[in-house]
Amino acid sequence: MTYGGTVVKRRVPRIHDLAPLIRFRTPRLDRVQRRLDDAQTIHDLRRIAKRRTPRAAFDYTDGAAEDEISLGRARQAFRDIEFHPTILRDVSNVATGWAVLGGPVALPFAIAPTGFTRLMHTEGEIAGARVAAAAGIPFSLSTLGTASVEEVAAAAPKGRRWFQLYMWRDRERSMALVQRAADAGFDTLLATVDVPVAGARLRDARNGMSIPPALTLRTVLNAVPRARWWFDLLSTEPLAFASLDRWSGTVGEYLDTMFDPSLTFDDLEWIKAQWPGKLVVKGIQTLDDARAAVDRGVDGIVLSNHGGRQLDRAPVPFHLLPSVARDSATTPRSWWTPASCPAPTSSPQSPWVRAAR
Repeated sequence: MTYGGTVVKRRVPRIHDLAPLIRFRTPRLDRVQRRLDDAQTIHDLRRIAKRRTPRAAFDYTDGAAEDEISLGRARQAFRDIEFHPTILRDVSNVATGWAVLGGPVALPFAIAPTGFTRLMHTEGEIAGARVAAAAGIPFSLSTLGTASVEEVAAAAPKGRRWFQLYMWRDRERSMALVQRAADAGFDTLLATVDVPVAGARLRDARNGMSIPPALTLRTVLNAVPRARWWFDLLSTEPLAFASLDRWSGTVGEYLDTMFDPSLTFDDLEWIKAQWPGKLVVKGIQTLDDARAAVDRGVDGIVLSNHGGRQLDRAPVPFHLLPSVARDSATTPRSWWTPASCPAPTSSPQSPWVRAAR
C-alpha cells in the first residue's frame, strides 16, 4: 500500500507484539472506593451525591437563599481566577503548610462547619474529623452538628479541632456547650455572626425539609431509587443535633427560635473572656466590620457570606480580599497576631485572613 509515494509494508499481526499494550485493571470490589476513584473533580462528587441522595437532603446541602444569586456569583469568582506562573524557580522542595492560630496546618485548607452532616454521609462529622486529621488540616464542628464534641474528639484525638458557635438566646447554655468543647480539646472557637435570623432557603421550603426528614408521598417516591440512603438513615442512630435538644420543625424555624439576634460587637469580648483558646469571627462581609472585630481582640476573621445561604446578593468574599490585604498592609496591628502568625511580608505563606464560601 502506498501513501504519498511511500510504500508501507504490512504483516500479519502477532499476539506477542500486542500483549505489552494490553493492561487489564485489577477488579475493584469496593463500590464506594470505585466511585471515589472515578471522581476526578468536586463536580463529579456532586453528581454522585445528587444521584444517590433524596432531593430534600441534597437541596439542603447544595442550595442557597432566595434566587441563589450570591452562590452563582461566588462560583463565577473562582472561575474567573487567573494564575500567573513564574518559571525557572527551584521547586524541588515545596512546603504547603505553616502555623495557623498557634498550631500547624499541612495544607491551606480546613473543613468548614456544616450542620446536619449525616444527611449526606452516614458517618457525618466522625468521618470528616478523621479525614481532616489524616490530612493535617483543621476540622470545624458546627453547633448544629450530628456528632457531639466528645464524639469528634474521640474520633480524631490528634487532629486540629475547631468548634463553631451559634449564640443562643439562652447564653448559659451556649457557654456550657463552649466549655464542653474546651474540655474536649478544641483549640479554636469560630463565632458565626451572620445568622441573626434564618435566610430564605426556598429549596427547603418547597421540599418541606424538616428535622428529622419528613416522610410524605413525594419524599417516598423520590426515595424509591435511593434505597441505600434510606437504609443508612433507618439502620443508624436517629438524625438529630447532637449538641442540642431534638427539634421537629424546619431548620429556618429552629434558627429563628433558638438563635440570639441581639448579638453585638461588645459580646465578642465577653465570649473571648470565657474561651481559653483562639477566637475567630466567621461571617465578615465588609472591611469596617473586619476592623471592628479585630479591635475587640479576636485572633482571626473568616470572610464569608455563608455560601449565599443567608442573604442573597451578599458580597462575594473573594472580592473582599484585595481591600483586606491593602488594609492589613497599612495597619498591621489590626490584622496580625504574632502568637499565631508572622507579621505581613511578601511571602505567600504569611496571610491568615482567608475567604470562605
